[in-house]
Amino acid sequence: MPGFAGGNSAKVSALANRVAAAHSGEYGTGEVAVAVAPGRFHLMGEHTWYFGGKTLSMAIDRYVCVSASVRGDDLLRFKYVDTGESKKINLSALRFRKEDKWANAIKCVIFGFVSAHVIERIEDIPGMDFCVSSEIQPSSGLGITTAMKVCAAYAINSLLSLECSDSEILAAIDRGNVEFLKEKNENHFAENVTAMFSEPGALVLTDHSKSVPFSSSSFGIMGVGFEGKNVLLVDAKVPRVSVWNESSVMSGEYYDALASLRIERSDVLGGWTYEDDRSEVNAVLSSMPEDIRRHLYAVMTEHRCVLDACSALSRNDYASFARSVNASHEAMTELYDISCPEIDWILKRLVEINPKPDRNHNPVCCGRITGQGFGRCLYAVLDDENIPEFNERLYEYTKIFGFKTSCYAVHPSAGVFVMRF
Repeated sequence: MPGFAGGNSAKVSALANRVAAAHSGEYGTGEVAVAVAPGRFHLMGEHTWYFGGKTLSMAIDRYVCVSASVRGDDLLRFKYVDTGESKKINLSALRFRKEDKWANAIKCVIFGFVSAHVIERIEDIPGMDFCVSSEIQPSSGLGITTAMKVCAAYAINSLLSLECSDSEILAAIDRGNVEFLKEKNENHFAENVTAMFSEPGALVLTDHSKSVPFSSSSFGIMGVGFEGKNVLLVDAKVPRVSVWNESSVMSGEYYDALASLRIERSDVLGGWTYEDDRSEVNAVLSSMPEDIRRHLYAVMTEHRCVLDACSALSRNDYASFARSVNASHEAMTELYDISCPEIDWILKRLVEINPKPDRNHNPVCCGRITGQGFGRCLYAVLDDENIPEFNERLYEYTKIFGFKTSCYAVHPSAGVFVMRF
């Protein structure tokens, strides 16, 4: 099946019905709101958000489902259907607790509705029961926690008849992230938009320079027409080790430096790109510490890779798209320092599957690091006929490095879907 084929309404409905049944079995009968949202991975650009860059993402047909119903008191109860794990807390004591793990994502949204003034007071919120189910473990870093927040927001919005706009839901999730989860140097805008607005058979391009205020120009839907190509997500199971703090590049000084290197171009997506004259770039960045300079070079390179990839998508030019993907991974490895030998080994074997002598210019396969943390997941785009050989390379990887991979074939999915039972 082509990896860029879309549409999974039957699967989504089946998951919603299963979780609704589990909800009724756990908490009893009553009106239940159920929301289903896709996981996601970023193809490239996720490290450019602070500098107003762009992120190219794909919602995947691996879903999270959250059901919600109203109680008669101020208790919040949570049940993870897949593991049987339960949590509970009183609304009057709503706060982050490390031991609540996944339940903090839903608590974050409830807090955010109040902080964003969608709901005036915490006392105005009724107690609620929740069930959660996920087709991918939250630890994979493939947007599962974000999908859980989006599901919770839409389920609560439906259940309590809040009639929130998309902007209000985004604001509530953002307030919860910053004020409840204390994620002050993180940005989930691309993740939220992808989980909310994605369409089957398409990628989502998020423009961080237009994220505030949110509008229809904050993102775009990029159709994909690469027939016969498959998308595989691979969890390499490498232990995550943060080798540097990404917030170290998030300063006004570095933002201004890259802003001074912007060039307005009416012929490129978004209307601007970075200066590509190396002497001009060096003149601006040369006084900075060597590691900061490399990381800023990576941000600039990544922005160009996103523009090139989107241009290739618009022309249905797979070879150019694949070159952009491979160049992006090279920048993440050589300049941004977030890959690892294990991920690099798999991606080198992926590129070598192409028997053509000009495989760097005309690649058949492409891939890049993705997912949470500094080196654990990757995605690969390849033909049907090359999947068996790639699987052999993954088996070889396990023998060499000792980590047994998990591999998922994924397809671009639609965004959040809400049902009432």
